[in-house]
Amino acid sequence: MRILGLHGHGTSASIMKSQTVAFRSKLPPSYSFDFVDAPFHCAPAPGIKVLFESGHYTWWPKATINGIRGSHKWLIDYIDEHGPYDAIIGFSQGCSLIASFLLYHYRETPSEPLPFKCAIFTCGGLPLGVLEDLAIPVSQRAHDINDQTVAIMKAKAGALTKLAANLDQIKPGMGLWNDTTGLLHDPEVLPDERDVFGLDFSDTGIPRDLRIQIPTLHIYGAKDPRWPASMQLAYFCDRRKMYDHGGGHDIPRSTEVSLRIAELVQELSREI
Repeated sequence: MRILGLHGHGTSASIMKSQTVAFRSKLPPSYSFDFVDAPFHCAPAPGIKVLFESGHYTWWPKATINGIRGSHKWLIDYIDEHGPYDAIIGFSQGCSLIASFLLYHYRETPSEPLPFKCAIFTCGGLPLGVLEDLAIPVSQRAHDINDQTVAIMKAKAGALTKLAANLDQIKPGMGLWNDTTGLLHDPEVLPDERDVFGLDFSDTGIPRDLRIQIPTLHIYGAKDPRWPASMQLAYFCDRRKMYDHGGGHDIPRSTEVSLRIAELVQELSREI
Protein backbone atom coordinates (compact mmCIF):
# COMPACT_ATOMS: atom_id res chain seq x y z
CA MET A 1 0.00 0.00 0.00
CA ARG A 2 1.51 3.32 -1.09
CA ILE A 3 0.55 6.41 0.94
CA LEU A 4 1.17 10.11 0.23
CA GLY A 5 1.76 12.31 3.30
CA LEU A 6 0.84 16.01 3.51
CA HIS A 7 2.26 17.90 6.51
CA GLY A 8 0.81 20.76 8.54
CA HIS A 9 1.36 24.50 8.18
CA GLY A 10 4.85 25.67 9.11
CA THR A 11 6.42 22.21 9.09
CA SER A 12 7.78 19.96 6.34
CA ALA A 13 7.91 16.51 4.81
CA SER A 14 10.82 15.51 7.05
CA ILE A 15 8.99 16.73 10.16
CA MET A 16 5.87 14.73 9.31
CA LYS A 17 8.07 11.73 8.62
CA SER A 18 9.41 12.07 12.16
CA GLN A 19 5.95 12.71 13.65
CA THR A 20 4.60 9.46 12.17
CA VAL A 21 7.61 7.16 12.57
CA ALA A 22 6.23 5.48 15.72
CA PHE A 23 3.08 4.08 14.13
CA ARG A 24 4.68 3.55 10.72
CA SER A 25 7.25 1.26 12.33
CA LYS A 26 4.37 -0.99 13.46
CA LEU A 27 3.12 -1.53 9.90
CA PRO A 28 4.18 -4.40 7.61
CA PRO A 29 6.88 -3.62 5.00
CA SER A 30 4.23 -3.65 2.26
CA TYR A 31 3.19 -0.15 3.47
CA SER A 32 5.30 2.67 2.04
CA PHE A 33 5.03 6.43 2.62
CA ASP A 34 5.99 9.37 0.40
CA PHE A 35 6.16 12.68 2.28
CA VAL A 36 6.32 15.88 0.24
CA ASP A 37 7.04 19.54 1.08
CA ALA A 38 4.27 22.07 0.38
CA PRO A 39 5.01 24.57 -2.41
CA PHE A 40 5.29 27.76 -0.31
CA HIS A 41 7.90 28.76 2.27
CA CYS A 42 6.60 30.24 5.53
CA ALA A 43 7.53 30.90 9.15
CA PRO A 44 7.91 27.78 11.30
CA ALA A 45 4.97 26.55 13.34
CA PRO A 46 5.25 27.72 16.98
CA GLY A 47 7.97 25.83 18.84
CA ILE A 48 8.86 23.65 15.88
CA LYS A 49 12.18 25.33 15.07
CA VAL A 50 13.67 24.30 18.42
CA LEU A 51 12.95 20.66 17.66
CA PHE A 52 13.52 20.47 13.89
CA GLU A 53 16.07 22.19 11.66
CA SER A 54 14.38 21.58 8.31
CA GLY A 55 12.72 24.20 6.12
CA HIS A 56 9.14 25.22 6.82
CA TYR A 57 6.31 25.24 4.31
CA THR A 58 2.60 25.88 3.85
CA TRP A 59 0.01 24.67 1.35
CA TRP A 60 -1.35 28.20 0.91
CA PRO A 61 -0.03 31.54 2.19
CA LYS A 62 -3.61 32.76 2.78
CA ALA A 63 -6.75 30.64 3.04
CA THR A 64 -8.49 32.25 0.08
CA ILE A 65 -10.56 30.14 -2.29
CA ASN A 66 -8.10 30.82 -5.10
CA GLY A 67 -5.19 29.83 -2.89
CA ILE A 68 -6.87 26.61 -1.80
CA ARG A 69 -7.94 25.72 -5.33
CA GLY A 70 -4.39 26.36 -6.50
CA SER A 71 -3.14 23.83 -3.95
CA HIS A 72 -5.60 21.28 -5.38
CA LYS A 73 -4.02 21.74 -8.81
CA TRP A 74 -0.56 21.33 -7.31
CA LEU A 75 -1.68 18.11 -5.59
CA ILE A 76 -3.10 16.61 -8.78
CA ASP A 77 0.03 17.49 -10.73
CA TYR A 78 2.22 15.89 -8.06
CA ILE A 79 0.17 12.69 -8.01
CA ASP A 80 0.17 12.52 -11.81
CA GLU A 81 3.96 12.71 -11.79
CA HIS A 82 4.81 10.60 -8.73
CA GLY A 83 1.76 8.35 -8.20
CA PRO A 84 -0.24 6.26 -8.15
CA TYR A 85 -1.12 6.24 -4.44
CA ASP A 86 -3.56 3.97 -2.66
CA ALA A 87 -4.12 6.37 0.23
CA ILE A 88 -3.35 9.88 1.42
CA ILE A 89 -2.62 11.06 4.96
CA GLY A 90 -2.71 14.63 6.21
CA PHE A 91 -1.88 16.43 9.43
CA SER A 92 -3.68 19.68 10.36
CA GLN A 93 -3.51 21.94 7.25
CA GLY A 94 -2.73 18.85 5.17
CA CYS A 95 -6.17 17.53 6.17
CA SER A 96 -7.78 20.78 5.00
CA LEU A 97 -6.12 20.35 1.62
CA ILE A 98 -7.29 16.74 1.21
CA ALA A 99 -10.84 17.29 2.48
CA SER A 100 -11.46 20.48 0.48
CA PHE A 101 -10.15 18.77 -2.65
CA LEU A 102 -12.61 15.92 -2.09
CA LEU A 103 -15.60 18.22 -1.58
CA TYR A 104 -14.91 20.16 -4.76
CA HIS A 105 -14.46 16.86 -6.60
CA TYR A 106 -17.85 15.59 -5.45
CA ARG A 107 -19.52 18.87 -6.43
CA GLU A 108 -17.79 19.48 -9.78
CA THR A 109 -16.46 16.20 -11.22
CA PRO A 110 -18.22 13.34 -9.37
CA SER A 111 -18.03 10.97 -12.34
CA GLU A 112 -14.24 11.17 -12.58
CA PRO A 113 -12.13 8.70 -10.56
CA LEU A 114 -10.30 10.00 -7.51
CA PRO A 115 -6.48 9.82 -7.45
CA PHE A 116 -6.51 7.83 -4.17
CA LYS A 117 -8.82 5.24 -2.63
CA CYS A 118 -8.93 6.24 1.04
CA ALA A 119 -7.80 9.06 3.34
CA ILE A 120 -6.33 9.40 6.84
CA PHE A 121 -7.01 12.67 8.66
CA THR A 122 -4.96 13.59 11.75
CA CYS A 123 -5.97 16.62 13.82
CA GLY A 124 -7.50 18.55 10.94
CA GLY A 125 -10.69 20.19 9.73
CA LEU A 126 -12.19 22.08 6.80
CA PRO A 127 -11.92 25.83 6.09
CA LEU A 128 -15.37 27.33 6.59
CA GLY A 129 -14.81 29.56 3.55
CA VAL A 130 -14.67 26.42 1.39
CA LEU A 131 -18.04 25.29 2.75
CA GLU A 132 -19.58 28.66 1.99
CA ASP A 133 -18.09 28.66 -1.50
CA LEU A 134 -19.85 25.32 -2.03
CA ALA A 135 -23.14 26.85 -0.83
CA ILE A 136 -23.11 24.77 2.36
CA PRO A 137 -24.98 26.54 5.19
CA VAL A 138 -22.50 27.73 7.82
CA SER A 139 -24.13 29.20 10.92
CA GLN A 140 -22.79 32.11 12.93
CA ARG A 141 -22.32 29.61 15.76
CA ALA A 142 -19.91 27.63 13.56
CA HIS A 143 -17.93 30.79 12.80
CA ASP A 144 -17.84 31.77 16.47
CA ILE A 145 -16.62 28.34 17.55
CA ASN A 146 -14.01 28.35 14.81
CA ASP A 147 -12.73 31.78 15.90
CA GLN A 148 -12.65 30.76 19.57
CA THR A 149 -10.83 27.48 18.97
CA VAL A 150 -8.28 29.20 16.70
CA ALA A 151 -7.66 31.76 19.47
CA ILE A 152 -7.24 29.01 22.07
CA MET A 153 -4.87 27.18 19.73
CA LYS A 154 -2.78 30.33 19.24
CA ALA A 155 -2.57 30.85 22.99
CA LYS A 156 -1.51 27.24 23.45
CA ALA A 157 1.03 27.61 20.65
CA GLY A 158 2.45 30.65 22.44
CA ALA A 159 2.87 28.64 25.62
CA LEU A 160 4.54 25.82 23.70
CA THR A 161 6.91 28.31 22.07
CA LYS A 162 7.89 29.66 25.48
CA LEU A 163 8.52 26.15 26.79
CA ALA A 164 10.53 25.25 23.70
CA ALA A 165 12.77 28.25 24.34
CA ASN A 166 13.12 27.41 28.04
CA LEU A 167 13.53 23.64 28.16
CA ASP A 168 14.60 23.82 31.82
CA GLN A 169 10.98 24.66 32.67
CA ILE A 170 9.76 21.28 31.40
CA LYS A 171 9.50 18.88 34.35
CA PRO A 172 9.49 15.05 34.23
CA GLY A 173 6.00 13.76 33.46
CA MET A 174 4.80 17.17 32.34
CA GLY A 175 2.32 16.96 29.46
CA LEU A 176 2.42 19.92 27.10
CA TRP A 177 -1.31 19.56 26.38
CA ASN A 178 -2.45 18.78 29.93
CA ASP A 179 -3.88 22.24 30.59
CA THR A 180 -7.35 21.94 29.08
CA THR A 181 -8.65 25.22 30.53
CA GLY A 182 -11.12 26.91 28.21
CA LEU A 183 -11.64 24.06 25.76
CA LEU A 184 -15.10 24.19 24.13
CA HIS A 185 -15.74 20.46 23.91
CA ASP A 186 -16.31 17.36 26.00
CA PRO A 187 -14.26 14.58 24.35
CA GLU A 188 -16.44 11.97 26.01
CA VAL A 189 -19.53 13.09 24.08
CA LEU A 190 -19.75 12.98 20.29
CA PRO A 191 -21.96 15.76 18.89
CA ASP A 192 -25.47 15.22 17.58
CA GLU A 193 -25.50 15.26 13.77
CA ARG A 194 -28.00 18.14 13.81
CA ASP A 195 -25.46 20.42 15.50
CA VAL A 196 -21.81 19.52 14.98
CA PHE A 197 -20.44 22.72 16.42
CA GLY A 198 -22.74 24.77 14.23
CA LEU A 199 -23.02 22.51 11.17
CA ASP A 200 -26.18 20.50 10.46
CA PHE A 201 -25.48 17.00 9.10
CA SER A 202 -29.08 15.78 9.33
CA ASP A 203 -31.13 14.87 6.26
CA THR A 204 -32.34 18.47 6.03
CA GLY A 205 -28.87 19.94 6.43
CA ILE A 206 -25.70 19.45 4.38
CA PRO A 207 -26.59 17.79 1.03
CA ARG A 208 -25.84 14.08 0.67
CA ASP A 209 -23.89 14.68 -2.54
CA LEU A 210 -21.33 16.60 -0.51
CA ARG A 211 -20.39 13.71 1.73
CA ILE A 212 -17.02 12.01 1.34
CA GLN A 213 -17.70 8.47 0.16
CA ILE A 214 -14.26 6.83 0.27
CA PRO A 215 -13.16 5.05 3.47
CA THR A 216 -11.58 7.46 5.95
CA LEU A 217 -9.72 7.24 9.25
CA HIS A 218 -9.91 10.18 11.66
CA ILE A 219 -7.21 10.46 14.34
CA TYR A 220 -7.62 13.32 16.82
CA GLY A 221 -6.75 14.30 20.38
CA ALA A 222 -9.10 14.86 23.32
CA LYS A 223 -6.96 17.80 24.48
CA ASP A 224 -6.69 19.46 21.06
CA PRO A 225 -8.35 22.91 21.05
CA ARG A 226 -9.32 22.20 17.42
CA TRP A 227 -11.23 19.01 18.34
CA PRO A 228 -14.50 20.60 17.09
CA ALA A 229 -13.00 21.02 13.59
CA SER A 230 -11.90 17.37 13.61
CA MET A 231 -15.48 16.37 14.45
CA GLN A 232 -16.92 18.48 11.63
CA LEU A 233 -14.58 16.84 9.13
CA ALA A 234 -15.39 13.36 10.44
CA TYR A 235 -19.13 13.95 10.01
CA PHE A 236 -18.58 14.82 6.35
CA CYS A 237 -17.35 11.24 5.83
CA ASP A 238 -19.90 8.45 5.50
CA ARG A 239 -17.43 5.55 5.79
CA ARG A 240 -15.40 6.80 8.71
CA LYS A 241 -13.37 5.18 11.46
CA MET A 242 -12.56 7.41 14.45
CA TYR A 243 -9.83 7.22 17.06
CA ASP A 244 -9.08 9.61 19.93
CA HIS A 245 -5.38 9.31 20.77
CA GLY A 246 -5.92 11.21 24.02
CA GLY A 247 -3.35 13.94 23.39
CA GLY A 248 -3.39 17.38 21.84
CA HIS A 249 -2.71 18.77 18.37
CA ASP A 250 -0.09 16.16 17.66
CA ILE A 251 0.51 12.44 17.14
CA PRO A 252 1.64 10.79 20.40
CA ARG A 253 4.39 8.20 20.05
CA SER A 254 3.50 5.85 22.87
CA THR A 255 3.51 2.15 22.04
CA GLU A 256 -0.20 1.81 22.83
CA VAL A 257 -1.24 4.67 20.53
CA SER A 258 1.17 3.65 17.77
CA LEU A 259 -0.05 0.06 17.73
CA ARG A 260 -3.69 1.16 17.60
CA ILE A 261 -3.10 3.61 14.75
CA ALA A 262 -1.21 0.92 12.81
CA GLU A 263 -4.12 -1.50 13.34
CA LEU A 264 -6.63 1.09 12.10
CA VAL A 265 -4.53 1.89 9.02
CA GLN A 266 -4.49 -1.81 8.15
CA GLU A 267 -8.25 -2.06 8.70
CA LEU A 268 -8.71 0.91 6.37
CA SER A 269 -6.56 -0.69 3.68
CA ARG A 270 -8.75 -3.80 3.73
CA GLU A 271 -11.75 -1.65 2.74
CA ILE A 272 -10.33 -0.56 -0.61
